[in-house]
Amino acid sequence: MKYIVCEKPGEFILKEKEAPVRKENEALLQINKVGICGTDLHAYGGNQAFFTYPRILGHELASTVLEIGDNPRGIKAGDNVVVMPYVSCGTCIACRNGKTNCCTNIKVLGVHADGGMQEQITVPASILLPANNLTDDQMAIVEPLAIGAHAIRRAAIVPGETVAVVGCGPIGIGIMKLAQIAGAKVIAIDMNKQRLAYAKDKIGVDFTVKAGENTVEEITKITNGDLCTAVFDASGHKGALESCPDYMSHGGRFVLVGLSKGELTYSHPAIHAKEMTLMCSRNATTEDFEHVISVLDQFPTESYISHTVPYTEMIANFDSWLNPATGVIKATVDFKLK
Repeated sequence: MKYIVCEKPGEFILKEKEAPVRKENEALLQINKVGICGTDLHAYGGNQAFFTYPRILGHELASTVLEIGDNPRGIKAGDNVVVMPYVSCGTCIACRNGKTNCCTNIKVLGVHADGGMQEQITVPASILLPANNLTDDQMAIVEPLAIGAHAIRRAAIVPGETVAVVGCGPIGIGIMKLAQIAGAKVIAIDMNKQRLAYAKDKIGVDFTVKAGENTVEEITKITNGDLCTAVFDASGHKGALESCPDYMSHGGRFVLVGLSKGELTYSHPAIHAKEMTLMCSRNATTEDFEHVISVLDQFPTESYISHTVPYTEMIANFDSWLNPATGVIKATVDFKLK
């Protein structure tokens, strides 16, 4: 079978190997489609935390079961499934407390272990969710939306809140829509006018603000001086991460979803005066995946997936997905060639 491996930063190679053999408690999957996310872009660029090379990327997967044994969810051969790509140990303190998303020994497909940029893959049957009512496109975006669902749940968003989301990339867009579904008013913040326009026209956010010197002033006007009760960073950009508390109201929450490799600096008096709650949001849990699947019909999948190529053309196109000028929001790679 064919697979694509990132041998080192900046280098993909299309190779061939024997198809995998399923072990007990595993499922053998046919990969239909793979979504490309920031983790893949950063890994290719050589600036992804928790990463080693060579690595087969891909953790946003649309797949069909080829072989599977008995399992609690009743999944059988021929079923479409969503893959929750976080393999947790089940015994550490985080797992024992139901926080499998931040397991101390977590292995994320495509990051710590080889992922789905291959025609077939074996995975633990326990990380599969039935998805027979979903298209390949929908299955491929459940995981990035689940990241947003987890962040929304962490922040305990309630109807009527005004929240800010910094970064109109795939994760940020998901947070915006899911915050709306939770009943919040949403302010989208980004430097890219094209992405702000997408957030307004396709997601339907209430307000857009171009990031810059006047961001706080604009948010102050929108909120009549209150600022935002919750602020989400989905950019991972140091400057943005350090600016977010300025957009937050007194008594508010700041949720770090984007990941920066370096140190962040905050004025303690400024964040202390607001009694700021700072929380990180990592990966997602089964509950978040199930929530996304239940509301996916409210999400504009067709416009969200802006670029699609067959796997035979991925290497030639990948560099262009690093450039926002191409209008890329979510790129996907087809492994089920027609």
